[in-house]
Amino acid sequence: MRKTFEILYTTLKLALQELGKNKLRTFLSLFGVTIGIFCIIGVLSTVSSLERNIQDGVKSLGSNTIYIDKWEYVNRPSPKLIEAKLIKEKIGQNINIVFNFTSQSFIEHENNRLDGINYHGITEEFDKIQPIEIQYGRYLTQLEFDYGTPSIVIGYENAEKLFGNPERAVGKEVDLRNKKAKIVGVIKKQGKSFVESWQFDQSILLSYRFMKQMLFNERWNNPKIIVKGPENMSSEALKDELKGAMRSIHRLGPTQEDDFALNAISDFSKAVSSLFASVNLGGWLIGLLSLIVGAFGIANIMFVTVRERTPIIGLKKAIGAKKRTILMEFLLESALICIIGGLIGILLVVILAQVLTSMFSFNVYVSFNILALAIGICVTIGVAAGIIPAMIAAKMDPVVAIRSK
Repeated sequence: MRKTFEILYTTLKLALQELGKNKLRTFLSLFGVTIGIFCIIGVLSTVSSLERNIQDGVKSLGSNTIYIDKWEYVNRPSPKLIEAKLIKEKIGQNINIVFNFTSQSFIEHENNRLDGINYHGITEEFDKIQPIEIQYGRYLTQLEFDYGTPSIVIGYENAEKLFGNPERAVGKEVDLRNKKAKIVGVIKKQGKSFVESWQFDQSILLSYRFMKQMLFNERWNNPKIIVKGPENMSSEALKDELKGAMRSIHRLGPTQEDDFALNAISDFSKAVSSLFASVNLGGWLIGLLSLIVGAFGIANIMFVTVRERTPIIGLKKAIGAKKRTILMEFLLESALICIIGGLIGILLVVILAQVLTSMFSFNVYVSFNILALAIGICVTIGVAAGIIPAMIAAKMDPVVAIRSK
């Protein structure tokens, strides 16, 4: 074992010396591998980071959750509060269900006014479907839901813009459209998301009954029913249960089409994964093309190296060097060129990740798995590119090799 390590060390040292002697040739050999690794790892890191951010946004809409609405069909009936209650009765008490409708209006405190604020009118089980982290104050109570009390929970950015310090918002009275309301809580800052979700930072939460008092027209304010099934029930099973319940509630005959839409969050998540798989494949194809070009360049350089070192190879074999030692020497040198090229490519990806992170609203991650993949690709390409020149060197006749010039 010790002898093997000594051979490896000596071979590695010799390979580094040879690479240092021919800097221009080494650079040209590295270039193709560097570009290939940069393309593959750059695309994989960027796409996986983008997918992670989008999937996090999708998960924020609720896990094992289905949205019931009329989708884009104007003539379909809008979901109603009574339907949410009937679904609960038909499917059972082991589901959480919320009736919600959304609109936009203003919020005003003294001389400060914010327009385009998302009003989310919700029923009491909302926090069981969509967990709400309260930074200051508290969430809405059951009594406030039951009686439509003029109490609201405000988004962090709204509180910050109205009061400077969001903590000061708790207990303050604000004007909402044609009503006054008291702020009882401030939602923890959410940050930006690639998915058009609840946008809590720019929203307020209020009970459905209080929102109705402001004379919003439910039909034109995106009413929907949100259902979350238990952990032991799949999205498909929940969707089947809901479809049966909704068809029964709407009294649809066997031949009549559904006049509602069931949109499972898991379906959207799968669609996102499928889309990014295609993008990753494109990145692989571009990167592999560059790697193949780089591999041919390295193979060519290794053939030249074997020819230059032919007398030295003959001398080594004459004093007892074995075939596997010569083979290992050239394979290590070829793999080393690829690894150095790969490391330069990885360094460029890390710089790109920092630039993209500073420019856009999401972090670009270069994960350990991707780094390990890059090194594995480099070693594989290096061995593949150097195997034929290394075998030629290992099989040389020592006498013929020493006499060659």
